[in-house]
Amino acid sequence: MQTAIRKADVLLEALGWIRQFRDRHVVIKLGGSALEETAAIRQFLTDVIFMETVGARPILIHGGGKAINAAMSTAGITPRWVQGRRYTDEQTLEIVTKTLAGEICGSLVEEIERQGGDAVGFSYLTVNVLKGKQLFLPNPGGEPIDLGRVGEVTDIDRDVLLTACRGGRIPVLPSVALDEQGDRLNVNADTAAAAVARLIQADKLMFLSDVPGIFLDRKDPSTLQSHLTAARCRELIADGTIDAGMVPKVEAALEALAAGVKKVHIIDARIPHSVLLEIYSNRGIGTEIVP
Repeated sequence: MQTAIRKADVLLEALGWIRQFRDRHVVIKLGGSALEETAAIRQFLTDVIFMETVGARPILIHGGGKAINAAMSTAGITPRWVQGRRYTDEQTLEIVTKTLAGEICGSLVEEIERQGGDAVGFSYLTVNVLKGKQLFLPNPGGEPIDLGRVGEVTDIDRDVLLTACRGGRIPVLPSVALDEQGDRLNVNADTAAAAVARLIQADKLMFLSDVPGIFLDRKDPSTLQSHLTAARCRELIADGTIDAGMVPKVEAALEALAAGVKKVHIIDARIPHSVLLEIYSNRGIGTEIVP
């Protein structure tokens, strides 16, 4: 009986949050080594199906860096990196887009449907949603650096995306955009997710990876920050506390917040039910960033 009562208490705690996020869009970016852990991905997708079932409108955007690296290694191609971005020539582009849109996206959609959910993959192979342009990063002298077929999201097909959500389907988008000529672009998944969240004015943007959140000292788990403001994040980037691969993630979060997204969350996909704990409980488990 006590176990049943505790379960009822959990449901009652979730009730207010379920009401709050009914019909609200939540953009979730999935990436990192979490994509390699089959059991964790299955559990995560179960949570996403739960979200849609209780009225939220989740949208998944995924990367796939490790799978891409493996595919390039098989093809005998050595990755080249420029300012933290994968230089994408035509041969690399073929591998990147095939891995993201042809393999990972399809497997996520299949697993959602295997569990009884309704999902649809949107990409250049089906119906394209992400529109972009080629990205050039400045070098220390301010001159543009050519990254090859690397791009950034400039617009989306809102009608296609939101119609799927209204119909009870879970959109799954690989981080590949098409430019005005219909050519493919390799897009950083963090910035793609932030762009989608910004362009649909999502209530939440969630980054799921293999890190629990933002630490003041990565060697000390007790320094995990559960709540940060945008201003505090800028300070932590400036003093080097937030560094390496976390910088583009947090910068994308700050852009989304500035454009009207209410909250951004960074959580560990490997923790069981991390998405549900972050959204539907009184105390989350990752780092939330607010304007």
